[in-house]
Amino acid sequence: MKAIILAGGRGKRLRPITDKIPKPLIPINGKPLIERTIKYLKKYGITEIIISSGYKSDLIEKFLKNKKNFGCELIFSNEKTPLGTGGAIKKALKHVDEESFLVLNGDIVTNIDLKKILRKPNTIAANELKTKFGTMEIKKNKILKFNEKKDVSDVWMNPGIYHLSKNIEKIIPKKGSLEGIVFPKMAQKKTLKTVKFKNALWYSIDSHKDIEECSKEIKSKKYSKYFKY
Repeated sequence: MKAIILAGGRGKRLRPITDKIPKPLIPINGKPLIERTIKYLKKYGITEIIISSGYKSDLIEKFLKNKKNFGCELIFSNEKTPLGTGGAIKKALKHVDEESFLVLNGDIVTNIDLKKILRKPNTIAANELKTKFGTMEIKKNKILKFNEKKDVSDVWMNPGIYHLSKNIEKIIPKKGSLEGIVFPKMAQKKTLKTVKFKNALWYSIDSHKDIEECSKEIKSKKYSKYFKY
């Protein structure tokens, strides 16, 4: 099976870092995001990986070509103008002959168990939502309790990890959003499944604070065993 890493975003909220390097090359504890994602995939036996890039794609390609110890076949699919997640996948699919493929957002760090996603195609991960804010319990306009950052019970978010059938290619636009165009169509036809993950570590690196918090978390006693790659 092949995997597509979506690595084309500009990362505007991570300026000035992303003025000089693309988001996938931002280091988390000394290892760029793209390197962590490739090693995460390899851990689950995925060794054919398509890098779908756009902004400063030459720097991503140069880094990966100079890094010769991945033990993976890397294929590059570069967009000259932004195509959106759907368009980027459609372009990358010319390199996919298999019946199904994996897609990962290239700005995430996680310990989600890919084996559970790989069991059936057209399955996407669902991660229990954790608020970034303190919450309040209120009754009749009186505050009863303050809760710091916590999981919001039975509210599920999309962590950007998908196992999809190649035959959905016909409904993927040449330009546009996978999440905004394709998934709603599949959900309407009830052809999209999910695997729920509770207590999984998951970070999307969208801000300087995300870098700081993720770097600290993956070194912690609770999670460091997942990130020895």
